[in-house]
Amino acid sequence: MSERTIRIGLAGLGTVGGGVAKLLDRHRDLLAQRCGARLEVGAVFARDRAKRRDLPLAGVRWHESPEALASDPQVDVVVELIGGSDGVARTLVEAALRVGKPVVTANKALIAHHGTALARLAEASKTTLSFEASVAGGIPIIKALREGLAGNRIGAVHGILNGTCNYILTEMQEGVRAGKPREFADVLAESQRLGYAEADPTMDIDGHDAAHKLAILTSVAFGCAVDLKSVHVEGIRHISAVDIEYAMTLGYRIKLLCVSRSAAGGILQRVHPAMVSERSPIAHVDGVFNAVVTQGDFVGPSVFEGRGAGEGPTASAVVADLVDLARGLRVPCFGVPVDRLTTLPPVPMAHHVGAYYIRLMVVDRPGVIADVAACLRDEQVSVESMLQRSRNPGEAVPVVLTTHDASEASLTRALATIARLGTVLEPPRMIRIESL
Repeated sequence: MSERTIRIGLAGLGTVGGGVAKLLDRHRDLLAQRCGARLEVGAVFARDRAKRRDLPLAGVRWHESPEALASDPQVDVVVELIGGSDGVARTLVEAALRVGKPVVTANKALIAHHGTALARLAEASKTTLSFEASVAGGIPIIKALREGLAGNRIGAVHGILNGTCNYILTEMQEGVRAGKPREFADVLAESQRLGYAEADPTMDIDGHDAAHKLAILTSVAFGCAVDLKSVHVEGIRHISAVDIEYAMTLGYRIKLLCVSRSAAGGILQRVHPAMVSERSPIAHVDGVFNAVVTQGDFVGPSVFEGRGAGEGPTASAVVADLVDLARGLRVPCFGVPVDRLTTLPPVPMAHHVGAYYIRLMVVDRPGVIADVAACLRDEQVSVESMLQRSRNPGEAVPVVLTTHDASEASLTRALATIARLGTVLEPPRMIRIESL
């Protein structure tokens, strides 16, 4: 009896697409042994056919449009690695699903913006949409939530989902530790030279890339429709070497943290810099690594860590989805059929309750701290500690405060009042302190 062959239509031959082609070629026999079928690239679609590529694509058919690839009768499954929430990528995925072909994608923007609608289309066409590679690179977190933790009710998910930001913050921390503090702009430029950050790093450093991934995780973890617009998003542009140094003095590390938690009958999704205790596992996830921590009611906390991007890790996740398809494993995209996805109300960020770090630049003269404390007192925000490392009477000095738990709404009002004080020379800087 001859072995089955599953013929793949590969769209996108960039870093990840090239990695998928290499992995399928290098592990051809191993994959056949594991899934009982040959996984072979039979056709491709890429923007620049003339580009020189060192890939095992001899004899592979080239298509000039996404529709042609999707409708190719000799393609059994489409792998979309083009990227972008709309345009060619969306056209390809919708075309493939409409004709009943399974789709594997690494496209977090597409799933974050259109995941629920695409899942409904896949179900209507009696096919599958798989997107393990869209979140946390080689970490199998979608499979873990959807299958390995299926017996649990998930109460919270948090983690580090952007390697570029994690690299920048790690390098800033190492600079402080070595006695050579480095500012954000300097480390960003270095990360661009090393290829960790894009020429236009906006999606990464402003938190939007992480928000896409968190919206997807939230849907899988809580069985709700994808709701990207309800994710509170802040980036790391305002984090300074001074903040890194004070955080370390206080026993914290600063991370761009993604948190999704059930609260007040809804879901609070947030992406922002946070101070986490140096004793927590997440504090020691450094460089370009990602990590996700889940909280299940029966299993308790589970920690997943690994490389969150790049050719190898992302290709590994794409091929894992292909192996599932070859094995005949069919699981609803978000863990439950689309019609059973709930619509959980978003909880506003103003409802968040927690501790805070506040950095002020003030004129060093009597009464300043009392005025600041009064602004916090009037909004029921209690000060836990204060740090002022130097005196410079009549000149500007930094003052750092940490608070006990307070509501975000109260703290926001207090900071607005503090900013209007004549002795406060710069807008107050706030970073949330997380108890994980």
